Amino acid sequence: MKTRKLGWTDLDLTTVGLGTFALGGVGWQASWGPQSDDDSVATILRSLEEGINWIDTAPIYGLGHAEEVVSRALKGLSRKPIISTKCGLAGDEQGKVSFVLKRDSILAEVDGSLKRLGVDVIDLYHVHWPIPDEDIEEAWGAVAQLIKEGKVRYAAASNFNVKQLKRVHAIHPVAAVQNPYSMLERELEDEVLDYCTRNNIGIVVWGPIAHGLLSGKFTRERALNLDRDDGFRRNVPHFKEPALDINLKLVKGLEPIARRSGRSLAQLAIAWVLRHPALTSAIVGARKPAQIEETAKAADWELSPEDIAEIERLLSERKEALSLI
Repeated sequence: MKTRKLGWTDLDLTTVGLGTFALGGVGWQASWGPQSDDDSVATILRSLEEGINWIDTAPIYGLGHAEEVVSRALKGLSRKPIISTKCGLAGDEQGKVSFVLKRDSILAEVDGSLKRLGVDVIDLYHVHWPIPDEDIEEAWGAVAQLIKEGKVRYAAASNFNVKQLKRVHAIHPVAAVQNPYSMLERELEDEVLDYCTRNNIGIVVWGPIAHGLLSGKFTRERALNLDRDDGFRRNVPHFKEPALDINLKLVKGLEPIARRSGRSLAQLAIAWVLRHPALTSAIVGARKPAQIEETAKAADWELSPEDIAEIERLLSERKEALSLI
């Protein structure tokens, strides 16, 4: 599988990384629904067999459970993948999530993650969300301290805008940015992409398949009747009317493009994201081995100029339809 250098760091990431958001299971506010730990471990191991060399997780995913599952999967392996995790979100006993960027909280979080993951150092450590905004300098200073202490290798910012990136970069260099990017969410192209390119900051994106909506596996009925434990997607506007019908029309239009190349819609969505050479990697979630077997193959698919032009036409039609809502 192809790799790309992560900005100015010495990390070379495969262009597809495994995301573990859904592997946290139930019991917290942004759950994706019930998940078998055995399936999760098998999925992680299968991703490594497919050539993926890095795993993205976070302590908030299942209130620590996803990190524990990652540790279970990697136990005994002679060669460990690059590990990316995060800080800045806390969950209470009822599973409700809150934003906490205070220094003491960050310092405590990293110790919990190191213990759950069973590692001595975290390769890439993200401030998960820049909320509250007034505390991002305090959080970034704490991460810089962790780098000096040898608990973290590189500091990364997740879901930050350019103004926020400039503020924290003045404290300690930003190694990577992890923001959403897909055919349905293109805000990354407005400013962040250019800023990171000019400053040699790695760009990792999440949600390239739009949480499954671009996979072709969603009907209107399924999208409108998500399980009550699927707390995250139930709150995503793309899964709700009036945008849902427009999004499903886009998916229908993408089908011939994928079909003539003998590829799946999910692979098409990922390849479209990776068409931009400034992107280092796309985080792709999976809950079963077969899912990552499918999506990992997108890493080596280079879309033709004709395919890209046709997709842009479909996206322009979608944008126009949304503007009329």
